[in-house]
Amino acid sequence: MGRLVHFEIHVNEMERAKTFYGEVFGWTFQDWSEYAGLPYFGAVTGDENEPGVNGALMQRQGPSPEQNQPLNGFSCTMGVEDYDVTEAKILECGGKVALPKYALPGMAWQGYYLDTEGNIFGIHQPDANAK
Repeated sequence: MGRLVHFEIHVNEMERAKTFYGEVFGWTFQDWSEYAGLPYFGAVTGDENEPGVNGALMQRQGPSPEQNQPLNGFSCTMGVEDYDVTEAKILECGGKVALPKYALPGMAWQGYYLDTEGNIFGIHQPDANAK
């Protein structure tokens, strides 16, 4: 055991965060607030017949992360088919660049962004020709 089976993204404004992740990555959401006792929406991140992990957006219970500070928690990275198209969607939907696109030589393109709630996340496009 020990395999990641669920994630939670803490958010300030639930509807804004649902719109961001829905528009950028195509996630859908299920209201699980009754079970959690606070605003909590299960995130379906893709087809259940494909590898991946589902998670949730939950109401933040403390202060937002401060900008320009080192990451002090987990960072989720989403696999994407087209890095540049996804980056454009992120920026169009209110996200910001945290660490610009860079090559993992011979493996992929990688970069990190801030969502509308101030959380850092990554995107990753496999590409054996990345350099």
